[in-house]
Amino acid sequence: MGTHGLYFATNRNHEGNDRWQPKRYGRSFSSDGTENLRFGWVEVDADEAAVEKALGKDTGFGAGDGEALSGLFAKAAAKARIEAYPEKLQAERSDKVQPQAKLGSKAMFSDVQRDMLRRCDVLVYVHGYNVSWENAVGSAMALQAMLNRDGIGDDAQKTAVVLFTWPSDGLALPFVSYKSDRTEAKGSGYAFARGLLKLRDHLAALADRAGGKVCGQDLHLLCHSMGNYVLQNALERMREFTPGSALPRLFERIFLCAADVDGDVLEPDKAMGDLHQLARGVTVYHNTGDVALHVSDYTKGNPERLGSYGAVRAAMLPDKIEQVDCSAIVGGFVEHSYYLDGRVNDDILRSIDGVPADAGERPRTRKQGAGVRWLLR
Repeated sequence: MGTHGLYFATNRNHEGNDRWQPKRYGRSFSSDGTENLRFGWVEVDADEAAVEKALGKDTGFGAGDGEALSGLFAKAAAKARIEAYPEKLQAERSDKVQPQAKLGSKAMFSDVQRDMLRRCDVLVYVHGYNVSWENAVGSAMALQAMLNRDGIGDDAQKTAVVLFTWPSDGLALPFVSYKSDRTEAKGSGYAFARGLLKLRDHLAALADRAGGKVCGQDLHLLCHSMGNYVLQNALERMREFTPGSALPRLFERIFLCAADVDGDVLEPDKAMGDLHQLARGVTVYHNTGDVALHVSDYTKGNPERLGSYGAVRAAMLPDKIEQVDCSAIVGGFVEHSYYLDGRVNDDILRSIDGVPADAGERPRTRKQGAGVRWLLR
């Protein structure tokens, strides 16, 4: 057996008598409010032989079966050890007017910074709908394991995943849980924004103390499925608390995977039209055969989804937003979590490593037409 650990932030309710060492997190918002966040560390024990087998398995479009890994880690998460960073503050007062307050966010950011100083990038991960606490941990740990495989990318450069998990229903009731999760995703977007604003303030304070130089490593963001709707609502809240006319650049790369948001959402004056301001580059991964998004289109009355065909008007997007069509390799009508697997995951890792978009080592070809569009081979 091997031990695997992961940082997390959540606005879910804790289960158990001790909020700092809970048994798990549930399907409801925190009892302290929708936007209340807990920060912590979770560890699981997993069969290393099974982990290595999944990492080496050929998915049909490259090595690495992240979906199998996700199931393996999710099962192990039923017996996870959870340590939330303790806090001591007055909830009714702003953090800034409580100089003696003990904040879980600061404690976790300090630990994350320590890891980054050891040549480790950090990727913040937001899962989609119909995901339990255990499944959220499983997906995040699978993503972390895939991004740190031997022989893929720069072996000296590591990536730590920080999970943001919101009270996604996790009941697998397609017509009931989707509506519930859509509502909870909106409220969770405000909680996620609170965490991003805390991160902004922490990075600004670090830069001030270090004369503008922090650690030389990068922060990235990956949102999957309805996690992109969480991000959409986070942007709304961030605009309210950001001085000036532009959002702060917090991330090197943002990855929007199988995005369950409208196909025009990235256009100017739309809900995510200023997302590109948060990062040096944005990558949209989409699959025309994504059955989960077809369900979102046709049974929920939603417009065409960004994660199915990409942006509806690519010419209207800034050049720093690229679109990657995965349809040719993931195939079929079942793939929704392909970002965890094979060459799609490899492509994400190459972006994290700073490999140019048109480098020969990337299995991509440029698509004809407007915008920055690629076909993954």
